[in-house]
Amino acid sequence: MQDSDTSKMSSNDAGGLRADMASPQPLSDLSSEHGSPSTKPMTFTRSPNARSQSITFSNDASTHGLLNQHPAASTDPVSNSYRVGVATDRNSRCRRTMEDAHSFIYDFGGVQGQGYFAIFDGHAGKHAAEWCGQNFHTHFLKAVQENSEHSIPDLMNNTFHVVDAHLSEIAARDNTNSGCTAVTVFLRIENEDGSGVFAPAQNDAERGAATTDPSTDDKAAHEKKSVGAKVKDVVSKIAHLSHPDHAEDQKPSQGEPTKTTTSSESALFVPDQHAVRRVLYTANVGDARAVLCRNGKAVRLTYDHKGSDAQEVKRITEAGGFVLNNRVNGVLAVTRSLGDSSMKEFVVGSPYTTETQLGQEDSFLIVACDGLWDVTEDQEAVDLIKDITDAQEASQVLLDHALSRFSSDNLSILVVHFKH
Repeated sequence: MQDSDTSKMSSNDAGGLRADMASPQPLSDLSSEHGSPSTKPMTFTRSPNARSQSITFSNDASTHGLLNQHPAASTDPVSNSYRVGVATDRNSRCRRTMEDAHSFIYDFGGVQGQGYFAIFDGHAGKHAAEWCGQNFHTHFLKAVQENSEHSIPDLMNNTFHVVDAHLSEIAARDNTNSGCTAVTVFLRIENEDGSGVFAPAQNDAERGAATTDPSTDDKAAHEKKSVGAKVKDVVSKIAHLSHPDHAEDQKPSQGEPTKTTTSSESALFVPDQHAVRRVLYTANVGDARAVLCRNGKAVRLTYDHKGSDAQEVKRITEAGGFVLNNRVNGVLAVTRSLGDSSMKEFVVGSPYTTETQLGQEDSFLIVACDGLWDVTEDQEAVDLIKDITDAQEASQVLLDHALSRFSSDNLSILVVHFKH
């Protein structure tokens, strides 16, 4: 198996996955020394529980890209094109600590209608999952903005490797050995040609600068520079505002949202009528999953990296390791993860990625850790919530179902309801 497995699924595939292998292309360095999220140290609390950014509500229809903030209710089909629900539980009957973290961002990248959703399921400690929940999105956003010529699957693959390397640095610094499985999803608004929604604004500026009227040359050039500066400023503000060191409240979020806040005043880029495609890009390592409901049928968008997988066993054996009782070196049940620096030679951070264009037939997405999937089949999960229109209620139904089935793990479940 290659380091990056890229599967594509169009809305015409009727639920089937078409796998295409893609080699990652070289990207710009994501860890520059000035202002880079990768070099900004994170202070961990003494609590053994992983903390996720507290869930809040904006006072208007937009969150302006703040981490784990819901927009106010809105009838605007663009700004309210999806809704997110999150349900989490330590599962105190079986677990003494909570090692999961979750993240979601409306208006991701300063673009109205875009989204980012992620679950990080920790093991051997909280550090890897907690750090990813608070920081993974800033690395990915940086990659998207600075490498627009590369495909999103390549950028996701590169981000996983950058984050994995940084977790090894944290492990060496703090003398920890934790790791986490991860599933990340990027809901992207695109033009018909597959380009991002920033392209029309930049192209408009370029067209203005090319005017044949000499008297407008200086003005057009100034406008072009302003557009670029504005986009860069929005991205910078989002990365800053969503970083844990900026937020005052860092309490763990378990279940219901805890407070209401006013969103940032930074401007959003609003897609025009030519930005008509919505595409889901997913990337995962380990056994956390993303499952799409398409025409009422469950379509898995991720791949379980487990010790029972023959291809993974072959890869690990060829690297000099072994798999005993479906565990890598007799210890770890997953064969790919972020972190786990002491086993990095065998437990790699290379993700499986998918690309799915959304259509009218796609109603919701479930993103969850294996605490749900160990006791619930994909189709069963879809059937349980397919008639529930509220995303928060749907996520809670799945959590309650997992507990009733005696799941023995932490539970983190995120449901995204799409509106068409």
